Amino acid sequence: MNRFRSPLRSPGPLLATMALLVVVAACDDPTKGQVKAGAAAPVASGGTAAAGATFTITPKNSQVMWTGSKVTGKHDGNFTSFAGAITVVDGNIEKSRVTVDIDTPSLTTVPENLIHHLKTADFFNVEQFPKATFASTSIKAGAEKRVFQVTGNLTLHGVTKSITFPATIDVSDDTVTVDSTFAINRKDFSINYPGKVDDVIRDDVLIKLELHAAKQAS
Repeated sequence: MNRFRSPLRSPGPLLATMALLVVVAACDDPTKGQVKAGAAAPVASGGTAAAGATFTITPKNSQVMWTGSKVTGKHDGNFTSFAGAITVVDGNIEKSRVTVDIDTPSLTTVPENLIHHLKTADFFNVEQFPKATFASTSIKAGAEKRVFQVTGNLTLHGVTKSITFPATIDVSDDTVTVDSTFAINRKDFSINYPGKVDDVIRDDVLIKLELHAAKQAS
């Protein structure tokens, strides 16, 4: 009787290790190393805003993008319908303000069945909350040139929180450009769907803004 087992008959630990390595390699968190915008109580706007030059934000000149991830991978998407304005006061970015209204039913990604799921009560619940809005409450110069700390009230999924994120901002006579990448925690806005037991959805969602607002004709 042969008391020795061939290693080929006991692949369990080896296969388990290989499977683990595959999962680890495939599940990098896209928000790793990115600024977390945080979430605090909403902040009052601080009275009547000063007049200034208005630059309009539309899907023709700007993009509002997001990346959500889970254990096995990620999904990139964006919103195709939104409108906003950047008001520059006395040419001073720190005196300026930005507002954006997003139509949540306009979210898009792949595959198609995921779009449907994201619109349900598990996620954005677009029927009950068809709008997401952002209104800045302060813009402050950062340590680096052209980089500012933008603070404002984000309303998403019926919840309003104050968030702060860095943005590179440039102002010219005809255009204001804003580029920013940061992460928010979806659970701060009561989007709590966990995903599958073996494929948990991460809490942090990456937000990427590429705004090229055009000056409004006077």
